[in-house]
Amino acid sequence: MAEKFREIIIIGGGLAGLVAAHQLSKSGKEVLLIEKKNYPFHRVCGEYISNEVRDFLIREDLFPFEFAPSEISKFRLTSVNGNMAEMKLDLGGFGISRYVLDHFLFEKAKTSGAEFLLQAQAETIDYLADEDRFRVVLIDGTTYYSNYVLGAFGKRSKIDKYLNRAFIKSRSPYIGVKYHIHLNYEKDLVALHNFEGGYCGINIIEEGKFNLCYLGSKEHLRKYGNIPEMEKEILYKNPQLKAIFENAEFLLEKPEVINEVDFSPKLPVEDHILMLGDAAGLITPLCGNGMAIAIHSGKLAADILTKNLKRQETENTYRSEWTRHFKTRLWFGRKVQWLFGRNRVSDLAVNLVRNSKFISRTIMKNTHGQVIK
Repeated sequence: MAEKFREIIIIGGGLAGLVAAHQLSKSGKEVLLIEKKNYPFHRVCGEYISNEVRDFLIREDLFPFEFAPSEISKFRLTSVNGNMAEMKLDLGGFGISRYVLDHFLFEKAKTSGAEFLLQAQAETIDYLADEDRFRVVLIDGTTYYSNYVLGAFGKRSKIDKYLNRAFIKSRSPYIGVKYHIHLNYEKDLVALHNFEGGYCGINIIEEGKFNLCYLGSKEHLRKYGNIPEMEKEILYKNPQLKAIFENAEFLLEKPEVINEVDFSPKLPVEDHILMLGDAAGLITPLCGNGMAIAIHSGKLAADILTKNLKRQETENTYRSEWTRHFKTRLWFGRKVQWLFGRNRVSDLAVNLVRNSKFISRTIMKNTHGQVIK
């Protein structure tokens, strides 16, 4: 049987993987992207994108104009007891669901020449030093070889366990839950509502729908037995959230849920794999820029790989560029997170945003990126 070889293999078809696949195949690289699901599908995600990536998406014909993404220019923060503060977003952003955007980028990447293997999952990835290439073995036993592998497999995956990455050894106290809803709510606003043990974001997406996504406590879920009961006992204590849940029309048959949402630091290059998006580090949802970071990291990796550098220089350049653009943002997000999810401390956060433009702008500056070129 002929050996299966592709120049570049991307594991994971989220925003980072899709953008990298598009840019690399557009530049003439042979790219295979392996994704365990089939498009379109829902993901637990805030579904708000900072305008730092807008110009890049427009320039590359990757901005989803046809779905009329909603423009978002204001930020609202409420404490556990419902106290509220608002501020204008410097760059602003737009809202669009991952169900729509990922499928849109998938079609764009296919058109640019990227090859896709859907409903397939990588079981092992090994760098073969004596051959200076990778071996990727799928769950069904199919084996591929490649010069480079990009890891875009998200927050936590079987591959992380196989690679024995440091963060995978610890357990996370968080769960993520997402709904799509209809609601009479402001359309130019992204809001973050605190509750005991977590926080919930809401913003408009396409077709007048809203995304309602929260980071909650596994301990609370165990205590109350199910998600609806936990929401009534915990989230409803914030009157702003109670009003949202009681007045919303829920559109999905059931919520999207993920476990083990982990904000531990990760390395951008491990075992010679270039890590993209959440696989390289997850920014706290309160910062609202995970989607933009994923898009930007996919672009960074593609830009570097198209230079045809030697392996060590490729890895060093990507590590350096990733660190320059993202490391401080992720670190700052983890530090700011202690202001959220607790009663008195969330009141402090609201008061800071309300009364100190300097502090609120500092938080904004250190968690938001510059417009990418």
